[in-house]
Amino acid sequence: QVQLVESGGGLVQAGGSLKLSCAASGRTFSSYAMAWSRQAPGKEREFVAAMSRSGGTTYYADSVKGRFTISRDNAKSTVYLQMNSLKPEDTAVYYCAGKDTWYTGAYYLRLDDYDYWGQGTQVTVSQ
Repeated sequence: QVQLVESGGGLVQAGGSLKLSCAASGRTFSSYAMAWSRQAPGKEREFVAAMSRSGGTTYYADSVKGRFTISRDNAKSTVYLQMNSLKPEDTAVYYCAGKDTWYTGAYYLRLDDYDYWGQGTQVTVSQ
């Protein structure tokens, strides 16, 4: 059974930075396409960043483009989300997701594409 465990959330002032981590256990991490999504109270879950299993293809939502960076370290079975210039509207629970795939260059942007989800980590950005 694959487990994804997020960490790194917390409370930060607007303009600050946080780096989220998602550690995977179980099967071969390098075969996973990975993504970060978030859900704010009263809103639908949205993808903020996604990455192919090769790491060579990435996606960013317009709302975070230029501020957030997704990366992965296959040796550590970990995917990261570096978040800079945080805004109050970035406040949400952030989830990582993994999809076991044969396709090295593909990322995925549907919730039901993903096989595995973490439990979420709260990010709160104050004014």
